Amino acid sequence: MNKVYGIIFKDGSKTYFFKGNDSYKKEDYVVVDTEKGLQYARIVQVYDDKAVDESLKEIVRLATDEDTEKYLKNLKDADIALKKCVRFVSELGLNMKVINAQFTLERTQLLFNFTADDRVDFRELAKKLASIYHTRIELRQIGARDKAKEVGGVGICGEQLCCVRFLRQMETISINMAKDQNLALNPSKINGVCGRLLCCLAYEDANYLESSRGMPKVGDVIKTASGEGEVVSVDVLNRKCQVMIDGNKEEHYIDEDSKK
Repeated sequence: MNKVYGIIFKDGSKTYFFKGNDSYKKEDYVVVDTEKGLQYARIVQVYDDKAVDESLKEIVRLATDEDTEKYLKNLKDADIALKKCVRFVSELGLNMKVINAQFTLERTQLLFNFTADDRVDFRELAKKLASIYHTRIELRQIGARDKAKEVGGVGICGEQLCCVRFLRQMETISINMAKDQNLALNPSKINGVCGRLLCCLAYEDANYLESSRGMPKVGDVIKTASGEGEVVSVDVLNRKCQVMIDGNKEEHYIDEDSKK
């Protein structure tokens, strides 16, 4: 009987879904067939109750010792290929930064990820690489978030980047999330090491939106037991605000009923 398995190609990468018989278990290393060719991967999740989508690709086999040896050799050779590629980029004067290189298991393709501010004509670079490795060369331009995920690092919280540790898919982050949480719109405070808005802004956004229902905004004039006053600060999660009344600041809690 087939099951659905979640697999990753390297730590911190996106989870992909494959189907396979029920002989596999979590943490098994397997070989899967992708559009790029055979790939070495690790099972990170077994979905016993998930309906099997027959359109999913199937796990080819449990990885053998030979597969593992190939994979480890490919990692070393890809590192050498990366250094060659960086040298060629410099020689050709291309305005791009190559981040990493990766062989498929059977070396049918060699993929390079790079960043660039504009479009790059890398045809000559691809020819040089193909003449050395005699396999299909793919150069893929990636964004700032993907680069941070590939390179790794430490966030402003002092922890390893979320995209490296556990985020399998990048969510869309908007400046409104920072506004909803009353954060100062200072790039040094709300941007991550990638230069884009912090991914963690999305973690509590739903809670802030729920708690903010019925809450006044800074600048609003509201009625209190002490009289009318202007709201000067808002604590969304605790549902309280500071109100300036006759030159004095007073704290007032907003009734939960106002959320309805």
